[in-house]
This record gives sequence, C-alpha cells and structure tokens, in this order.
Amino acid sequence: MELLPDEAKGLPPPDILNRNSAWFGLVGWFSAMLHNGLNRRPALRSGVHRQLLLVSIGWFLGYHITKYENYTYARLDRDMREYIRLHPDEFQQKDKRTYAEVLEKFTPIR
Repeated sequence: MELLPDEAKGLPPPDILNRNSAWFGLVGWFSAMLHNGLNRRPALRSGVHRQLLLVSIGWFLGYHITKYENYTYARLDRDMREYIRLHPDEFQQKDKRTYAEVLEKFTPIR
C-alpha cells in the first residue's frame, strides 16, 4: 500500500528542516527522556543510542507526514481551481474601490 499516489511525485520535496520533522523529532526525544525517567535512570546520559534512534524515527515520520500534507493541499488547490474554472459566473470580479469611497469623511470633534 502506497501512502502517496504517483501524481504526488511531481511535487517538490519538502525541506529537511520543517515543523513536522522538528516536532516529531522532539516528541521522540522526550519519549526517550520519559522512558529513562520512569525506569529511574539518568534522563540525559543513559540510552543515548535510543535517544538518537527515536529522534531519527520521529524526524522520518515528520518528513513523510509533511509530504502527505503538501500533496493533500496541492490536490485541494487543484480541485478548487478546476471548480472556479468550470463555474466562472459564481466568481465574478468585484469593482475596485478606493479608500475614499469606502471610508466616511473624518472630521475631528474637539
């Protein structure tokens, strides 16, 4: 089972440092800290290999979640543009007005 269809491969790849990767990496690191704390081990100094492993797994998951998120938003944008193209009467251009037409004349009261 593929997470992304073939049309998603045409999208540019997300940045290596994105919010989902950083967030899931931190969640992985905090879960290793919590595991050390619950087992009454020094939180930062024990199981450094496990900390790195969980940060790497979290970073990998965050990266692929970002890829899926980008594909979802691109698909929604494509569908919305297609709808606008097929129904131009529902999306008429409004007349441009200046601020002088919108705002009332200002007279200060003293």
